[in-house]
Amino acid sequence: MSRSQVRLITMARRTALYESHLAAGARMVDFSGWEMPLQYSSVREEHLAVRTSAGLFDVSHMGRFSILGDGIPPFLDRLLTGRLSDLGSARARYTLMCDLEGGIVDDLVVYRDPEGGWHCVVNAGNRSTDLDWMRGHAPDPVSLIDRSDEVGLLALQGPSAAAILRAAGGDLEHLPYFALARAPVGSVPMLVSRTGYTGEDGFELFVPTPQLPRVWDVLIDHGAVPCGLAARDVCRLEAGLRLHGSDMGRDTDPLEVGLGWTVKLDKPDDFVGRSALERKRREGPRREMVGLLGLGRSIPRHGAGVGGEPPLGLVTSGTYSFWLNRGIGMALVQVGSTRVGDLISMDVRGVPGQVEVASLPLYRGSVGSLSGGAASRPSKNSSA
Repeated sequence: MSRSQVRLITMARRTALYESHLAAGARMVDFSGWEMPLQYSSVREEHLAVRTSAGLFDVSHMGRFSILGDGIPPFLDRLLTGRLSDLGSARARYTLMCDLEGGIVDDLVVYRDPEGGWHCVVNAGNRSTDLDWMRGHAPDPVSLIDRSDEVGLLALQGPSAAAILRAAGGDLEHLPYFALARAPVGSVPMLVSRTGYTGEDGFELFVPTPQLPRVWDVLIDHGAVPCGLAARDVCRLEAGLRLHGSDMGRDTDPLEVGLGWTVKLDKPDDFVGRSALERKRREGPRREMVGLLGLGRSIPRHGAGVGGEPPLGLVTSGTYSFWLNRGIGMALVQVGSTRVGDLISMDVRGVPGQVEVASLPLYRGSVGSLSGGAASRPSKNSSA
């Protein structure tokens, strides 16, 4: 998480689980205008819980929109980089929304409800911007409704997630990756998707807001460990999952941040940013995203220069991994300036260090068996 996204609490919004977080001893911070739990016990304990059992995250700060009307698939094909017209019922797809220059407005997940509706989840800090952007591009038959206040969102993540969900009444162990179903959890009917933002197997639960505390308590009673944003950030970074506002934004394009696979230039219809992205693909990116492993006590930090003076690039995300027992990060560097295994210098606010260039993801968790090993192809969650 970048410093601009986490700051001292001023006037922040609260989710329906605010009192539950306080009762669990959470340390609260302002994240993108929301008062959210940074951690409960320790980042290490929560991080390892996700990797070895199951962690439970309140991600109700993220934006949830319903898409209504006729002609939704062609509208989404024209708005987003991915192909949504062939998205099957009860499936979800990760994609990007770009501007005319190919800059990344946001990354999001689109869901096709088994009951026929269409939904999407966007980043918390971009909720109002995305809603205006999408409405501004929607033809008359299509409308978008912000459901964020009436539907909460929980992320149950880890190798024990399916077992905990089954104990709570939702037997979804055979649900495919990036699929969704209607199921009761704690006797509460809801939409559940097999998605997440940690690199582990897991589920995201769309819960009616009044029932959110009840479902939260039921999952904890069955073994889920409450986890905060800090542990979520470590997990997503280990899994090589990009964070909008840190690793990507309007000053970056999908190709240079390693998300070119989301751009379907073979779609028959034009889409926002297509011309710019076709040009960028012909010319080739000038920057590329690489993984970093700290040597010794070196911990990559956002904005740190890597590779000497002038630097080859800048760290976009960095933290300490308790699973890998070392500092980890990602950086945007000049194309071809580094190779996997290279040892390069790093400067963190005047303190010299050294990192090893590594391929992404830095960790492949239980999600790999579900996704064919594509652990670096993220779901929101997300994207925080």
